[in-house]
Amino acid sequence: METPFPGLSFEQPIHELEVRLQKLVRETDRRPETEQEIRRLRRELAEATKQVYDHLDPWQTVQVARHKDRPYTADYLSLVFEEFVELHGDRHFGDDRAMLAGFAKLDRFKVLVIGHQKGRTYKERAACFFGCAHPEGYRKAMAKMRLAAKYRLPVIAFIDTPGAYPGVGAEERGQAWVIAENMYEMSRLPTPIICVVIGEGGSGGALGIGVGDRVAILQHAYYSVISPEGCAGILWKGHEHAEKAAHALRFTAKDLLQFGIVDNVIPEPLGGAHRDHHQMASRMKIFLLKTLSELIGTPTDRLLGERYEKFRRMGVFLEEPAASSVAE
Repeated sequence: METPFPGLSFEQPIHELEVRLQKLVRETDRRPETEQEIRRLRRELAEATKQVYDHLDPWQTVQVARHKDRPYTADYLSLVFEEFVELHGDRHFGDDRAMLAGFAKLDRFKVLVIGHQKGRTYKERAACFFGCAHPEGYRKAMAKMRLAAKYRLPVIAFIDTPGAYPGVGAEERGQAWVIAENMYEMSRLPTPIICVVIGEGGSGGALGIGVGDRVAILQHAYYSVISPEGCAGILWKGHEHAEKAAHALRFTAKDLLQFGIVDNVIPEPLGGAHRDHHQMASRMKIFLLKTLSELIGTPTDRLLGERYEKFRRMGVFLEEPAASSVAE
């Protein structure tokens, strides 16, 4: 029986080339024509991968953003930062494993890092609620951000969630209120804030740690007011229309840059971040260092003023003159 293809459906041509290449590379007795075929296949594989990933549609982008091998916040903490010291608890209810927070070093900079965490194994995912944070997670993040501001340390936020946890308990503990409070407090936090969407940026769960001086997104991530499935359920009364919703939402990195929602798009390695964690981490580090160098030293009044104006400028609208009053 033929083994089913384990990857994303649109990656099938890439997978077939990889299998052929691996088979040739494993040969112990290689002839000159074999070496030539290996070189040809490598070129063909790179071209095929580039062709596929340069033309992803919105629904395919969602699939890549959710890829099980994509680097998560914990991966960036180990590959980009040094001396990470995790901080726990919100001092109200408990600790939320879906939200990581702690101090770390990034070359010469001391920073606070916060971010959603999904987990790799099913046990980890269950403990992290698949990246859906509870109110205590957002309260924890805000408490640590205030601590960072007290010591004048920049904040780096990694966004990767399908949305805030939608359970009854979360609502009883003030889910909507705490997200709104976080957005307000982050808008006036007197320290530089950099936000990066590394995978999914879904709904208020993303906005709860998404207000910053610079908002960036990875090339194959998405950032949206609602997940495609949620949108399809509301507009078309069925999750089977998620692909249609993804096209309508205009939430890819290219769209968001055009609309002024994000400031930067960070390129991913060929074939997506899930194929090369180290190269993606290297690109992330370069971006963070460059952005921190630009923000550090900016007067607080100017920093907060520009942050406020940045979000006030978002949105597209039309104005018409008010209808003339009835003639006297």
